[in-house]
Amino acid sequence: MAATLDIENPVELREYLHGAGRIGPDEEIESRVLPGGVSCKTVLVRRRDGTAWVLKQALAKLRVRADWFSEPERIHREAAGLRRLAALAPAGAVVDFVFEDHAAHVLAMAAVPEPHENWKAMLLARGPEHDHAAQFGRLLGWIHRRAAQQAETLRAEFGDTTFFDQLRLDAYYRAAAANVPAAADFYTRLIGETLANRVTLVHGDFSPKNVLVQGGRLVLLDHEVIHWGDPAFDVGFGCTHLVAKARHRQAQGAGFVQAAQIFWQTYAQETAGLFPGLEARAVRHTLGCLLARAEGRSPLEYLAPAEREALRIDVMKLLPVESLTMAGVVSQMSRPSA
Repeated sequence: MAATLDIENPVELREYLHGAGRIGPDEEIESRVLPGGVSCKTVLVRRRDGTAWVLKQALAKLRVRADWFSEPERIHREAAGLRRLAALAPAGAVVDFVFEDHAAHVLAMAAVPEPHENWKAMLLARGPEHDHAAQFGRLLGWIHRRAAQQAETLRAEFGDTTFFDQLRLDAYYRAAAANVPAAADFYTRLIGETLANRVTLVHGDFSPKNVLVQGGRLVLLDHEVIHWGDPAFDVGFGCTHLVAKARHRQAQGAGFVQAAQIFWQTYAQETAGLFPGLEARAVRHTLGCLLARAEGRSPLEYLAPAEREALRIDVMKLLPVESLTMAGVVSQMSRPSA
């Protein structure tokens, strides 16, 4: 059954968990497909003792319009990341690992207790809370700093960048370069410097979409592209989402700008002096990710075509600019130019 298991099918899922001895032979469960993911099938499982798990099963073809493929084995990179982050991140910032199945490419983890909200949904509905932005920066800085102190072990375990290349460098940067030839040289240099600056554990998907807010605290999810790499990528990737929302929700734009600045400042304080040259690279990753979310394989779904076109124009204006700071790029990119 493992080779053809569909965890979104409740009958198959119950049979699978029974057969694998994960639940009792006569135990019934409740299951519900969770929305939002494009790279995995994700299902919430509730057991009769009150225990709740989230099961993920990696897809070979991601759920987007474009052809976007990646080996399902990446779910086991996520499992490894989850186990490592449990020791690296602050207590409660990641969920507990439960089990993984290498044949069915399934990962099970503890569900975040209810009530909780997705941070991306909160941002789009109500705008940012600055404490959340500070937590976002502190969490990333904490992971990067502590991982760098364990370089010998973590570099060996997470040195392979196959999934990061497939799901980020190729789908974001190379795809955007193909669609915007004038940016091709910029992306070639950016990819080169990214692969040359491998100094800590990089999440690779550090965005509000992958954060739940539970009891006022952020819980980080979705670690399938975690790798030993350049911390500037995570900074630029995270900042991109706050800047893009500032452009999209202009009535709350000032709040998003402040949130992005708080995210960067808090991160910089947490990692002060640790990663030389990071700010300049983070600026380039912010610009690269912004353009990729307009012109890459996974455009931001909340941006209308006109917004994506305006974003492309504004990024292209800044690509040749030297000596931009993170504060400067946030300020200049957070509002569409005239």
